[in-house]
Amino acid sequence: MPNELSRCPVLTSVSRVHGMHGKLPFLGAAAAAANGAALPLSHAKQLHARLVVAAPVAAPADLRLLLLRSYAARGDLASAHRLLDDAPRPTSPLLYNALIRAHARRLDLHAALALFARMRRSATAPDAHTFACVLRACADCSRPDAAKVVHGVVSSCGASPHPIVASALVSGYARLGLVDDARQVFDGLRDPDLVLWNSMMSGYGYQGMWRDGLELFLAMRRSGQRPDGYSMVGLVSCFWNPEALSFGQAVHGVCVKGGYDSGHHVRSALVAMYLRCGCMESGHIFFGSLPDADLITWSSLITGLVQTGKYEESFGFFRQMCYSGRRPDNILISSVLSACASTAAICCTREVHCHAIRLGASADLRVSSSLVDAYAKCGFSELGYWVFHQMPNKNSVMYNTVISNLGSHGYAMKAIEVLDEMVKGGLRPDSATFSAVLSACCHVGLLDEGLKLFRRMGDEFHIVVKMEHYVYMVRLLATFGRLKEAYDLIQSMPIQPDCGVWGALLWGCCVHHDSILGKIVAEKLFEFYPDKAAYRVMLSNLYASQEMWWDAEEVRGELWKENVHKNTGISWVGEVRK
Repeated sequence: MPNELSRCPVLTSVSRVHGMHGKLPFLGAAAAAANGAALPLSHAKQLHARLVVAAPVAAPADLRLLLLRSYAARGDLASAHRLLDDAPRPTSPLLYNALIRAHARRLDLHAALALFARMRRSATAPDAHTFACVLRACADCSRPDAAKVVHGVVSSCGASPHPIVASALVSGYARLGLVDDARQVFDGLRDPDLVLWNSMMSGYGYQGMWRDGLELFLAMRRSGQRPDGYSMVGLVSCFWNPEALSFGQAVHGVCVKGGYDSGHHVRSALVAMYLRCGCMESGHIFFGSLPDADLITWSSLITGLVQTGKYEESFGFFRQMCYSGRRPDNILISSVLSACASTAAICCTREVHCHAIRLGASADLRVSSSLVDAYAKCGFSELGYWVFHQMPNKNSVMYNTVISNLGSHGYAMKAIEVLDEMVKGGLRPDSATFSAVLSACCHVGLLDEGLKLFRRMGDEFHIVVKMEHYVYMVRLLATFGRLKEAYDLIQSMPIQPDCGVWGALLWGCCVHHDSILGKIVAEKLFEFYPDKAAYRVMLSNLYASQEMWWDAEEVRGELWKENVHKNTGISWVGEVRK
């Protein structure tokens, strides 16, 4: 064994458990793990078994961490949980952090938060990396409410000033679109470092707030901080529209003058900036001038074209990149699949799917989720359902996606079966899950099933009923003519009903020709939304269906008098690719 390996603490622990180096059949794998890689699952189980036999209580902490990370990386979270359960108390926070991070990577926020709560109840206090990991999970799952709760815990623990936690708070709030909250956290820091300045800059970049981004950049310079390449990426990312193009070009000049444009990440950000601002020619020229465009730059070009609706061009550059020998990553494949979904082009979806299978990327959660969505929006929900069933490890986001797609194509009973499968698999449905399944019931008219699911939300899963759930239930009741029940449901709502709820009931009144209740509902809508012409048109049509011509004419006259117009309906039919 080479001296450098024998000095590795992980290998020393492994050798101690096995008694001697020569009897370790997978020492090479352990050496790779010592450098940050994960053990193969079979090797991890062998080592775990030897650990239980040789040192069930006093096992080295670094060896437990190696095993837990290996289990988590290979998707065996049950074994990872058992390893954490068997660890001596107080448990190292590194073990909790590794398992929380594994759940976060699967976008299983419920499991990550449950583990975080268990950690707080135990003798192991969360550290800065714990808070950062949980905050990133909240941002990845688009849960601003959870992020604010975690922020409260951070504040009560006095961890807010820690650079790692502060950076996670700023970037997490920014990604969730809560830029004001991110700025409040940033302004509360006494002496932010360059990483925090960059995080706040990226926050403005997420929202395209280029004026705020420029002001922050100038404030950073005045504070004495010298920008780096990531500062320039954050600033360049702020420019999203043609009116900001001249400022973006000035920043490009600053990048050239300061030598920042030599970095691949800066060059790719500049390409994307020109495309976002509608300057396609400059974007293509700048991309073509790069002698060695890497994957990041290719991804910026293709993603920029997708974001600006240039789907055919994005497909062309994606093929060109693949022909050049560049291997796309999972994020780029997902972006191209979103373009396929936008064009409803099944041939492109199949082409990208086949390429993903050849690359071994089809098992990735992001790619699989994008495939399910693309197939459904192309009108082939059964192919999306097939992709869903091929996935070995499904998370709640995947279940929500397939339930929504099945419902939109009229397969409501199949959507309910998938919900039951989700619950049996140990995953907890959330608000989005019930929005999808209630929409499915509403789409095909499953009243009894919808009522049962509506009750299960609170009784079984303790989910707070939100506005969209009431919209679906009112629409479902109105479909079957149970307008009085729908009205009573609205009256019992603990929150102020919006136009979606009242509009669903007005639609039911129009379908079942109930002009008396329709007038009451319409007056509610006119009170809160006087500029919405569609509701006046609906009421006028309701009066006309009852041959109440004077009332219909009066409502139409109010439309002309107030100069309110209903938006004209439009249709879109995609090109047929031969």
